[in-house]
Amino acid sequence: MRPETSTARPGQSPLNALVKGLAALLGVILLSALGPAAAQARPAGAETAATGLHVSNGRLLEANGKDFVMRGVNHAHTWYPGERQSLADIKAFGANTVRVVLSDGHRWTRNGPDEVAGIVDDCKNNRLICVLEVHDTTGYGEDAAAGSLDHAADYWISLKDVLAGEEDYVIINIGNEPWGNTDPAGWTAPTTAAIQKLRGAGFAHTIMVDAPNWGQDWQGVMRANAQAVYEADMTGNLIFSIHMYSVYSTPQAITDYLQAFVNAGLPLLIGEFGGPADQWGDPDEDTMMATAEALDLGYLAWSWSGNTDPVLDLAIDFDPNRLSSWGERIFHGTNGIAQTSREATVFGGGGPGDTEAPTAPGAPTASTVTAASAVLTWPAASDNIAVTGYDVVRVGDSSETVAVSSATTSAIVTGLTAETAYTFAVYARDAVGNRSARSATVDVITDKSGPTPGVGCSVGYRVVGEWPGGFQGEITIRNTGATTINGWNLAFAFVNGQTLSNVWGGTATQSGSKVSVAPAGYTAVISANSSIVLGFTGTKSTTNTAPTAFTLGGNTCTTV
Repeated sequence: MRPETSTARPGQSPLNALVKGLAALLGVILLSALGPAAAQARPAGAETAATGLHVSNGRLLEANGKDFVMRGVNHAHTWYPGERQSLADIKAFGANTVRVVLSDGHRWTRNGPDEVAGIVDDCKNNRLICVLEVHDTTGYGEDAAAGSLDHAADYWISLKDVLAGEEDYVIINIGNEPWGNTDPAGWTAPTTAAIQKLRGAGFAHTIMVDAPNWGQDWQGVMRANAQAVYEADMTGNLIFSIHMYSVYSTPQAITDYLQAFVNAGLPLLIGEFGGPADQWGDPDEDTMMATAEALDLGYLAWSWSGNTDPVLDLAIDFDPNRLSSWGERIFHGTNGIAQTSREATVFGGGGPGDTEAPTAPGAPTASTVTAASAVLTWPAASDNIAVTGYDVVRVGDSSETVAVSSATTSAIVTGLTAETAYTFAVYARDAVGNRSARSATVDVITDKSGPTPGVGCSVGYRVVGEWPGGFQGEITIRNTGATTINGWNLAFAFVNGQTLSNVWGGTATQSGSKVSVAPAGYTAVISANSSIVLGFTGTKSTTNTAPTAFTLGGNTCTTV
């Protein structure tokens, strides 16, 4: 959310005199030499070594390789530069991150190098990771989108001497809430160009990218094109930000959006959210926090204080002793900051004093085993504070691999092969990442592949957007039978050489024209007379004929 007026007068802070590290300098030289052309050639999955905060395998890590989950709030510095106590108060409530609103001078008074250096020092002095964002890209129409992001990139380059060497402490949010961009290229191209401009200038920092449509991605443009943008960053050090206000109004919609990025291995956080649960038809922010906690995703609440709409204030008139109801929820709720935040280890943090691991969960049992999935259930673990989630692992002879994570004592493991033996076990974890000993194991043998008696289904397939060489589609699977479907496999074939590049709501494999889709954990169960929706992006030539035949678990479905 954005105040539209302000009387802020930027203050001045001492010039940051820290000597920049040799490693950072070498990184700048290397990135400058490679330039934007090298960024375009970065192969999928390639990542360069990082000395500070960095992304690897879809997760934000610290320089020491330890997972870092942002838990914090937004602070409207550019409108209230005199509120220097705010960061200390935010830290006192347990936050580990603050997102600081800046201006490049395009709409509000510019925050220059000296001032930004002081903000970074304030963040470090208060042991907060500092997300710096330029707010002037908010509210621009499509015709101005590329120019505003390019202008923002120039602003960051003007701060290069201040930010170099701060990769352990600073994340650059390249531009806040670019508006519009109904054509995927309207977000993808200018966003990619701005990222590559910063990489070409030598920036090795983690870069945060906001969704279009006021940051809320209501047309799914970022979800459909995030993979392409990520692969265009030569460093792979990129995280996406969704602002959840009025668009995602149900728990299922929240889970579907966040889970899609997790399934694709793409880093994501909720960069803004907040206010009463019924404000503008908003979803329940408690559900957002709980879902982010279950998926180990970060969140940054809007906003500490000083909003034009006071229902969004966490602290009334910047007073930490006058928390609003929203402030109480974000700081002291079940999944709030005080319960789930871990201070960055670069500041000496390792968790808010909790070093006791949960007990091991009870032995899991398997049920509803199909050719491609199985339901696992286990007795709960216990903890001195609280168990916040479980990780189901597939156990091999000398290794184990995480199969699925769950916030409850059951999970659906999908993507299995028919007539194959598997061994699974479960770990419990608490809010600060302490992990239990492993549970006893359970052996599962999947069924033969073939029709499931009594299953009825219909499938709707539609293209929701096309561009040269690519398209976005949607598949609706309806259970037309009288019993619940618990685990499934959807099969179909393309007829014009199309290929899938990204799927949300399921996991796809493709061999030639033949496609097989296994469910995600949250789409595996389809009750009688209900449906689930899968989304995907793909590549195509000039012709893009829809598939005409679908099977579900070997059963032929009606095409609608």
